[in-house]
Amino acid sequence: QINFVACQLFALLAAFWFRIYLSPSHASSAVRHAFATLFGIYFAVFCFGWYSIHLFVLVMMNYGIMNMASVPNIHRYSFVVAMGYLTLCHISRIYIFHYGILTTDFSGPLMIITQKITTLACQLHDGIGRQAEELTAEQNRLAVKSRPSLLEYLSYLLNFMSIIAGPCSNYKDYIAFIEGRHVHMKLLEVNWKQKGYDRLPDPSPTGAVMYKLCITLVSLVLFLTLTKNFPMAYIIDNEFLDKTPFLSRLVYLYVVTQAAKPKYYFAWTLADAVNNAAGYGFSGVDERGTFRWDLLSNLNIWNIETATSFKMYIENWNIQTAAWLKRVCYDRAPWYPTALTFILSALWHGIYPGYYFTFLTGILITLAARAIRNNCRHYFLSSVPLKIAYDVVTWAVTQLAVCYTVAPFVMLAVEPTIKFYKSVYFHMHILSILVLLLLPIRPQTHSVRRAQNQAMLNSIKSK
Repeated sequence: QINFVACQLFALLAAFWFRIYLSPSHASSAVRHAFATLFGIYFAVFCFGWYSIHLFVLVMMNYGIMNMASVPNIHRYSFVVAMGYLTLCHISRIYIFHYGILTTDFSGPLMIITQKITTLACQLHDGIGRQAEELTAEQNRLAVKSRPSLLEYLSYLLNFMSIIAGPCSNYKDYIAFIEGRHVHMKLLEVNWKQKGYDRLPDPSPTGAVMYKLCITLVSLVLFLTLTKNFPMAYIIDNEFLDKTPFLSRLVYLYVVTQAAKPKYYFAWTLADAVNNAAGYGFSGVDERGTFRWDLLSNLNIWNIETATSFKMYIENWNIQTAAWLKRVCYDRAPWYPTALTFILSALWHGIYPGYYFTFLTGILITLAARAIRNNCRHYFLSSVPLKIAYDVVTWAVTQLAVCYTVAPFVMLAVEPTIKFYKSVYFHMHILSILVLLLLPIRPQTHSVRRAQNQAMLNSIKSK
C-alpha cells in the first residue's frame, strides 16, 4: 500500500512535468510514448517486483495475437487469452494469498491491462474487420483502422498514468492525447463564435486536479480513521450477533459499508487526477460553459451517496469498468447479453466465492427493483410531498440493498457469507423473490424501448 501511494504521488508529479515539458508542442509523439512507457514499466516493477512479469507476458502474448491472428478472430483470440491468463492468476491468489490482499497483489494492474487488451482488440476488429454500416455510432467513432506499432501498443497498455490503478480508456482517445489532438477535438464540438470567442480557448486541468486531490485527501483521512475502526468482519462476530437487535445490525451494516468506500474513492480519484495532470481526460464543455475533465472518472460520489435506485448506484460506481463491459460484451453478445455481462464481470473480478454471491444477489435485486419502479413509481409523481416521500424511502432501501449485496464481496469466503446472510434472515433475497412473484412483469416497456432504438437507428442510417 505504501508503494502504491508513493508511485501514484510520483506519477502525479511526473504527469505535471509531462504536460509542461513534454507537451506535443515540445516533444514528438514517439518521445511522449517512450517516456510514458518506460515510467510505467518502472512503476510496475517498483510496486510488484518479479510479479510484474505477469503484466509483461500478457502484453507481449497479445501483441503477437494482434499481429498474427486473422482479422475476423482477432478479438476472440485476444479475449480468450487475456481473460484466461487473468483467471489463472486469480486462481493462484487463492493458494498464494489465502484470501488476503497483500502488497504484492498484482491482479489490479493485470485486470486493467486485460480491459485495455480486449478493448483494443474489439475496436481493431471493428475498424478493419467489419463494415461501417454494421457498427453502432459509438463503435464507428472508436473503431481503429490500422494495427498499432509496438511503441504505441506498449504506451497504451503500460503508460505511467494508468499502470497502477487505471482507468481503462479507449485507444483512439489515448493516441489523440499523445499526439496533442485530444482537447482540440472536444473543443471543436462547440460553436465558440456564438459564445464571443475569436479563437479556441485553452482549458487547463489544474482546477480539476486540485479539486480531485482534495477529495483524495478527505478519502484518505476517512480511510485511516474509519475503516480500521469499523471492520466488515465485526458484523458476523458472535457476541455482536447475540447482543444486537436486527434493525441495529442493519444500521451497523450501513456504517461498515460506508467505512469501506473511502479506499476506492481514494484510489480511483487519485488515478483520475494523475491522468488530468498529464492533460488527459478532457470531455468537453457542459451547458453552463464549464470545462469538464471527467472523461476517465470512475465514480460520481454525489450520485452514489444519493442514489434512489440500484441501477443509479451501479451506473455511478466503477464507471469505466461498466463502459468496458458494455463495449466488449453487452453490445456484442449474440444472446442473453445481460446474463453474459454479469458473468464476465464476475470472472474479471476473480474466483473468490464472495464475488459470485454478490453478483447473483445483484441480479435478483436489480430485477426486483425494476419491477417495483415500473409498477409503483407513477403513483407517487402526482404531488411534491409524495415524490419526496418516495425518494426518501427508495434512497434508504437502495443503500441497505447495496450494503446487503456487497458484504460478501468484502468477506470473500463462503462460510462468513452464509453466516452473514443467516444473521439477517436472507431478507433481501426473500423480499426480491416475493416482488418478482407478486408484481406483474411489464415487458411492453422493453418492447417500446427497442422500437424507439430501432427508429433512431433508421433515422441515423437515412441521414
